[in-house]
Amino acid sequence: MDNAKLAECRAWIRAELDRCVSFWLKNGMDPVNGGVYTCLDREGKVFSTDKSVWMQGRCGWIFAWLCRAYGVREEWLAASKSCLDFMEAHCLNHAAGDRMYFTVTADGRPLRQRRYYFSEAFYAMANAEYYGVTGDKECLKRARRAYDLYWDLAQGAHDPTGLGPKTIPETRTGRAFGIPMIYLNVTGVMLRSDPERAALYEERAAKCVEDIFKYHVKDELGCVLENVGPNGEARLDFTEGRIVNPGHDIEGVWFLLEQARRTGDAQLVGKAETIFKRAIEAGWDKEYGGLLYFIDCLGRPPEAYEHDMKLWWPHDEILISSLMLYRDTGKEEYLDWFYKTFDYCKAYFSDPVYGEWYGYLRRDGKPTEPPCKGSTFKGPFHLPRMLSMVDLMLGELLER
Repeated sequence: MDNAKLAECRAWIRAELDRCVSFWLKNGMDPVNGGVYTCLDREGKVFSTDKSVWMQGRCGWIFAWLCRAYGVREEWLAASKSCLDFMEAHCLNHAAGDRMYFTVTADGRPLRQRRYYFSEAFYAMANAEYYGVTGDKECLKRARRAYDLYWDLAQGAHDPTGLGPKTIPETRTGRAFGIPMIYLNVTGVMLRSDPERAALYEERAAKCVEDIFKYHVKDELGCVLENVGPNGEARLDFTEGRIVNPGHDIEGVWFLLEQARRTGDAQLVGKAETIFKRAIEAGWDKEYGGLLYFIDCLGRPPEAYEHDMKLWWPHDEILISSLMLYRDTGKEEYLDWFYKTFDYCKAYFSDPVYGEWYGYLRRDGKPTEPPCKGSTFKGPFHLPRMLSMVDLMLGELLER
């Protein structure tokens, strides 16, 4: 381990974190209605005032997390609370069992309801983290309710929205990798913030890990399948059944590693290593560098138009998972992947002129035109989460 090189990386990471946080505080926060705008162009100008409910929760979480990680700053706490208050006032559909909307207008009028319950996931994370920083019991109550709602819906409870499944269930039903994976991450936040219910959280975390390996990890195919049949059947006769999302797999790796560290499960570390190696070797673009967005497990044409683009968030997840694997195993191959991805991100995603990272690159590494720094799906979450976590891990490594 080259301490000087790691220290140099850390200095850049910390500067990027400052620039990223400043970009969102300056350009994204809505001083009129509360909450955050995330559809921002390269310079930070708002190009759509519709608000993503995911991003209200994610922004609420990140600023509370920064307070936990670095100490409370009033502007961070205020940004978190603004998003929490906006969600409470506008983003819960009280007529549908407090299921949450997917998008709302600038002033909070509902636009779209989705069957997926990731809005609830990020709402739970934000409220739990804010409670952990402030002790606000109302936020803990909200977090527990949303966390349990996610669990109940994932176990097949009636969805009060009445939207029903994505496909006609008599024809096709199944499981999605994102359901247990994201719940495992939310559970980690709940464990950190709400130790009173630790036994419940540990039980559910173990079930998430079990489901990931029971249903989605396919050793015979050498991959993790995003979508499988009800009993984990690989369904290879249509494109959705063959989807592999390498960045999603690699994000799941560090969720598993955190679980392994909490429980002392050395075998789980080895299993996470296998997922990482398979995903990055299959997904890394050997011609242009960077991680492809989707691949087909049989090497056939993926259906998604954006399959060969380079998106910011999978590269954030590589940086977290590779460094965490190095920290936990000491294997230099993971540090090599960290440096390789670090160099790619510094060269292509980072914008030293205006700050923040480009969200979407073409396969050759050039930003889509006109370039953007945020969208309905990109806000202050993956990047500042990565920068803060990598900063803390680098500090830990340098102190050894």
